[in-house]
Amino acid sequence: MVTTNYALAAEARDRAGKGVARALRREDKIPAVIYGGKKEPAPISISAHDITIEYHKGGIFTKLCEVDVAGKKEVVLARDVQTHPVSDKVMHVDFLRVTDKTKIVVSVPVKFVDQELSPGIERKAVLNMVRHTIDLLCSAKSIPSEIEVSLAGLDIGDTARYSNAHLPEGSEFADTERDYTIMTLVASRAMASAAGGAAEGEEEASGEEGEEGEEAAEEASEE
Repeated sequence: MVTTNYALAAEARDRAGKGVARALRREDKIPAVIYGGKKEPAPISISAHDITIEYHKGGIFTKLCEVDVAGKKEVVLARDVQTHPVSDKVMHVDFLRVTDKTKIVVSVPVKFVDQELSPGIERKAVLNMVRHTIDLLCSAKSIPSEIEVSLAGLDIGDTARYSNAHLPEGSEFADTERDYTIMTLVASRAMASAAGGAAEGEEEASGEEGEEGEEAAEEASEE
């Protein structure tokens, strides 16, 4: 049995168009459609309030939904969401039917682990994220909530790449042509300032020693 993340009640609709959409919105509903799975697209209407709440929770494109259309339940995944340009309320949703054979490309957030095993983090280095999400090709019924990337052993100047990521079983990178950089560890401003100050101190000390040497040479010459 597939575990879904949220559920929506829906009604079938037999008409489309702007007039129908306006009528639905007056009832706090919005038009949507379920497609895919080698079946005909099914126009439906759903609660505008409920879907807007789910949308603003974040991650709706990686969360499975159980849609109940007049007692008939289907597992779906939101693939496109249209929102109002001012209010940001959801105006229309395209749902993809999910089956055991459905494979999709999704953007999954990155989570860094083993920070306590990183010499760079211990030295207060700054974690510079290059990619907050990674596109994966995986089964629509087993979309991972996050991708773990280990920082163990990484020091200042080191990078974490795709090859450092731990992929869940059954998942693969959507783009396998390059080993993309996910993050780099860089020195903080305080560290850079401290390093710069130390370098200046060494230069001053070196200059003073040079001057003392010149003075000693001059004195020896006069004698």
